[in-house]
Amino acid sequence: MEVTARAPGKIILAGEHAVVHGYTAVASSINLYTIVSLRLRSGDEDTIKLQLNDIGLDFSWPIERIKEMLSHLGSPFSSKPTSCSLETVKSITALVDEQSFPETKIGLASGICAFLWLYTSILGFKPATVVVTSELPVGAGLGSSAAYCVALSAALLAFSDSVKLDISQKGWLMFKETDIELLNKWAFEGEKIIHGKPSGVDNSVSTFGNVIKFKSGNMARINSNMPLRMLITNTKVGRDTKALVANVSARKSRHPDAMCSVLNAIESISEEWSTIIQSHAVDDFSLTANEEKLRELMEMNQGLLLSIGVSHASIETVFQTTMKYNLASKLTGAGGGGCVLTLLPTQLSGAVKDKLVEELVSYGFQCFTAGIGGKGVQISFDGSS
Repeated sequence: MEVTARAPGKIILAGEHAVVHGYTAVASSINLYTIVSLRLRSGDEDTIKLQLNDIGLDFSWPIERIKEMLSHLGSPFSSKPTSCSLETVKSITALVDEQSFPETKIGLASGICAFLWLYTSILGFKPATVVVTSELPVGAGLGSSAAYCVALSAALLAFSDSVKLDISQKGWLMFKETDIELLNKWAFEGEKIIHGKPSGVDNSVSTFGNVIKFKSGNMARINSNMPLRMLITNTKVGRDTKALVANVSARKSRHPDAMCSVLNAIESISEEWSTIIQSHAVDDFSLTANEEKLRELMEMNQGLLLSIGVSHASIETVFQTTMKYNLASKLTGAGGGGCVLTLLPTQLSGAVKDKLVEELVSYGFQCFTAGIGGKGVQISFDGSS
């Protein structure tokens, strides 16, 4: 039997950087997915295989070798999400180091470690082939690692005794509420291996979908009632998230009063975003009015992010380009490059959007169109989706 799981990426609609200092942020799922297919094997097969299709890398470990290195784990403990101990991290790292990594892909090693931890914890030492494909660019601030951990956890749990799924149903299935909480906790453990100290926002958005409001470690799931579309522009400019966060903190230390005012303003924008997208537009006029409010909020938000030093020439190029079409843009995530969001109003013609995309692509950027606030992780059996 084969199971396929898909998990969406995420964007920060408002509140990036401010959230680090205890202010509100609003994040949303997007309908771009990472897909994990898992096929258990029997007979003479005695390996666990991982195929990363988008980057052309395949990995394979003999079951006996994994047992030799991880025998201290004992039986699978799929119902008890557990952090990977330092001893186990060392053993898993040794298994990953035995694989051939191209020099340019060495940064993916932590993701392979997360795979081995989640796999052996949830399914033990059963032979299988796992295939990963994704519509999300890696390292662009769209939650690609979280979507990977969520989809992987979903596929693994589907074959465990810890969740109940009706395998006779066709199409994409949702997990029950209690099961999805378990899934989210496992995905968070994978994220910790990759990032060290993640906030938990990315995996939660990917797991539950829709929109999440986050402040000081507390998350609230909210329902968006607006059919919003975003143009996501990947500047392809790499950025150092830790350095950007540190620079904002240093600026806050140097200018506490001014920075407090800026961060308070960003929080006000986050709260207004949350209120607007939950409201019901009674007609097209009301919808257009709400979209105009969001356009203004995005414009203000980008100006505030520029003022705290996290914008970049590439981001400003996108901002200035979209302004020519009377569209507002803002960076999403850490800034310093990465991705930029542009709100696409309901009444915007396809011809105008195509012209904008053509202009942005001429700068060397990559563009995606995505709906926001859709469903979270889903599962399908035997290719029925």
